[in-house]
Amino acid sequence: MPSFRGALIGCGFFAVNQMHAWQDVEDAEIVAICDRDPERLRIVGDQFGIARRYSDAAQMMADGGFDFVDIATTVNSHRALVEMAASHSLPVICQKPFAPTLRDAKAMVAACEAVAVPLMIHENFRWQTPIQAVRKALETAQIGTPFWGRFSFRSGYDVFSGQPYLAEGARFIIEDLGIHTLDIARYILGDVTTLTARTKRVNPAIKGEDVATILLDHENGATSVVDVSYATKASVEPFPETLIELDGTEGSLRLMQGYRLEITNASGTEIHDVSPTLLPWASRPWHNIQESVLAIQQHWTERLASGAETSTSGADNLKTFALVEAAYESAATLQPVAIGPLIA
Repeated sequence: MPSFRGALIGCGFFAVNQMHAWQDVEDAEIVAICDRDPERLRIVGDQFGIARRYSDAAQMMADGGFDFVDIATTVNSHRALVEMAASHSLPVICQKPFAPTLRDAKAMVAACEAVAVPLMIHENFRWQTPIQAVRKALETAQIGTPFWGRFSFRSGYDVFSGQPYLAEGARFIIEDLGIHTLDIARYILGDVTTLTARTKRVNPAIKGEDVATILLDHENGATSVVDVSYATKASVEPFPETLIELDGTEGSLRLMQGYRLEITNASGTEIHDVSPTLLPWASRPWHNIQESVLAIQQHWTERLASGAETSTSGADNLKTFALVEAAYESAATLQPVAIGPLIA
């Protein structure tokens, strides 16, 4: 029997990926689910054989019988649910975006710290196989010390068909997609001191921005550009690949479309295939993200067992969330924004 039993709150579009991944995670299982929509609750419960089904999260937590909570709801419900889990001393995974505001996110971190339970944000992009390959190349000094980078996600993929609510928010691409790309930039090049951003809305049918270009000054002196777009029409659709360029003191690295990693240094150029695994329950082109869901949930389980902090802990993700807030502020004011005061 698995050592850790969990409860999932939210049975929507992305939660199905999380449920599939939990079935593959070693030493953990989901034993209860919760959703206010009875049809979604029925569909997910029947698909994954979950007998304990709730429409009320408070009742589920009061009943107990599990070791952690996985919150897969939309952002406005996150703070109340995280604080509810903390009140029951339950470790908690929270879907991104972390919270509606940085103030809410800080309160959620504080609530979990007060009762000494771990809080992890489901920021899975850094767990993608190609991103891990880039990180390993840097850790083994294959291009020396990086001084410049570009993290790019440009696509014309119709994300609104599966998640129509994305077209309704005043904020879109930075909050929904750029948050991942900014986190990758932090993961690869380190924390950020200053940020400058520009945004644009190309698609007239949506309310938020669908293009953003963000300049980052990193603490280690490196400079990077994060550019994201859902208004880019390419000859070969790259969705959902993040493309990366890095220049270092001893060479360069390019993560190219088709999961092709090129590393050039004094020894020449090496080419690696860093394609993600197509899991039995996954489907193209989502398999890159779906594999990373399994990776982050396995990471959570292992850290829950060891007591060590997770890679995307609430405290760590505050730094990524601060970049999102700074990007919107910079785009509105057309001025650079210092990151330190936002996190303090």
